[in-house]
Amino acid sequence: MYNFARPKGERNLANHLTPTELAREAGMDRREVIAKCMELGVPIFQGRIDKTLFLASLKQINPGQGPQPAKA
Repeated sequence: MYNFARPKGERNLANHLTPTELAREAGMDRREVIAKCMELGVPIFQGRIDKTLFLASLKQINPGQGPQPAKA
């Protein structure tokens, strides 16, 4: 059997975000997120972007220089 229980304190977060949501989390402009998706070949499927794939793709082209988290 598989154990799908999450460790205590770990949150279940959505992995597919709209360009606006992803821009907010990555500290980027919405248009910049869309342009980077086009440039890096990250798919936008039904208006959603895979956050993990997007951030990994950004890190690959800019090692050590990723998007800055948005401040609250």
